[in-house]
Amino acid sequence: MMRRLFPHPALAGLLVLVWLLLANSLGVGTILMALLVGFLVPLFTAPYWRDKPLINLGMPLVGYIGLVMWDILIANFQVAWLILFRRNRDLNSCWLVIPLDIRRPEAITTLAGTISLTPGTVSADVSADGHALLVHALDASDPQAEVARIKSRYEARLKRIFR
Repeated sequence: MMRRLFPHPALAGLLVLVWLLLANSLGVGTILMALLVGFLVPLFTAPYWRDKPLINLGMPLVGYIGLVMWDILIANFQVAWLILFRRNRDLNSCWLVIPLDIRRPEAITTLAGTISLTPGTVSADVSADGHALLVHALDASDPQAEVARIKSRYEARLKRIFR
């Protein structure tokens, strides 16, 4: 019965949090509306979620979020350094094709979003079969090492989060 009323508790919680952050208010009406949206959206969209992802909401997710935040912070300084002190012709920008071991669409989307959030790289495309991700790197002197870094740093952790 409880699973039927709250088919996606993590999504409901995320919707409430996002609503409150977007409203930028903790008024009674805002909180009630956030709870209403957090309750109704997962309830009405539940029939469309046939193959719900199993997400490990424990330490692997917390560690991944911390790692991504750290990488974003460091990459900001690296990109600032590149922009301020390197000439354009000295940059080694390139396209990387990252073969994917993860198969869940949610995990691939999370990986693509992580790469795009990190300054200096952007996800451009996913292959039609979902087995490769096309990424543009602003400065990658060793493209193979960059692919290996993305796979070991992000994809390996996403395998533990999305079961």
